[in-house]
Amino acid sequence: MAARGLFMPAWVVLLLSVSVAQVQGGEERSKAKTIDELAARYDVSTCIECHENEYHEWENSAHSSSMVGSGYGRTRATFKTCVTRGFLTWPYSGVKKPEDVKIKHLMVCARCHLPQLAEATDDVAQEIIRAVWAKDNKKLGVLSINCLICHQRNAVVHKWQFGTPKRNEIYGAFEGEHEDENHPYLRKNLILDQSILCGQCHGLGPGFGLEQPTQCATGYGSYLWAYIPEGGTNTCQDCHMKNKGHLMPSYRDPDMQEAAVAMEVDVHSHYWRKNKTEGVIPVATVHVELTNRTGHGIPDG
Repeated sequence: MAARGLFMPAWVVLLLSVSVAQVQGGEERSKAKTIDELAARYDVSTCIECHENEYHEWENSAHSSSMVGSGYGRTRATFKTCVTRGFLTWPYSGVKKPEDVKIKHLMVCARCHLPQLAEATDDVAQEIIRAVWAKDNKKLGVLSINCLICHQRNAVVHKWQFGTPKRNEIYGAFEGEHEDENHPYLRKNLILDQSILCGQCHGLGPGFGLEQPTQCATGYGSYLWAYIPEGGTNTCQDCHMKNKGHLMPSYRDPDMQEAAVAMEVDVHSHYWRKNKTEGVIPVATVHVELTNRTGHGIPDG
């Protein structure tokens, strides 16, 4: 059967891929048909009962607003730009108007900003598009990168070795019972403190698995190919979680900015005589040297 599988027609492989995508931990799981249904599937409101500090840190983090973004809604606005300057201009995208946008189109961005969107129907894609056009941050705000993404959905990378996360399990530092009726089992996770967990979204470069590869986050790639070979030993978690936990600050945080880049400024002043009538003109020569002290290229994303 395995040998014959090598010669399966492409349409059979595609059907099998769709089927597998709807199974989690051996459980059939129908796709969400609305934003609220998808949000309910990844509801983390009960986490605060035992993990109050971590919950509030996450609540104030960039991860908690992954579909809206900072300020006025920078990420939301970028989704619109992706449609208007991307999908609508590409002749083979299949998008002639916003109403043509499907899940496969949104996954260009959502593979990192909302990976669970792969578990939704095209009806959800259209609901997201309507919210984007209406600048409805409240509607989009119920969707995010939350506890269940890192501690369940994306907690296992090598699924042939360790299986697919089950809906009633949470991955953490220990093995045993978990005081949550929705997730009563705790499984020890092998990558929770490793950079590969973050690398799933904070990437290696173009998403070649997509019909239209895009390149956004490349931090994990430069971390692997530059920082580690130079003898670096810190993980993403060491720098982004050590002092501020699940807030996981990045470039907008003043402390992270100070730690990330060293700046030296050298200023020399002198006078330049332009001509006989205008006399001398004061001139300053400024030399600025910036040194990247992070474990990856910046900027990223």
